[in-house]
Amino acid sequence: MRVSHRTGAVLTASGLLAATLLALPGQAAAAVPTGNAPTCVTVWERTGRIMKTGYARNDCDYSLNLKIVWARGTDGPCETVRPGQTISTQVPRGVRSFDGASRC
Repeated sequence: MRVSHRTGAVLTASGLLAATLLALPGQAAAAVPTGNAPTCVTVWERTGRIMKTGYARNDCDYSLNLKIVWARGTDGPCETVRPGQTISTQVPRGVRSFDGASRC
């Protein structure tokens, strides 16, 4: 079978993309969390076998009122978060998805 240079370049680029996605554990195909928290708030999610936990850490120089935001259901409670403090909220796994953190 003969492969043209153009086809070979596309296959190589596809292979590089796949290798890059495989090299990022837990990062591939993850949606970017939304919410209206400032950019100095770091958000992340951990998914277990039964529950999902959403986290928000206040890396700002000032206190904020924040809540964890979940799609298709109730958000976490509004909490005052001092600089360096982290809040979290758990929900059952399933159709709910982590949407980040928002001011409240």
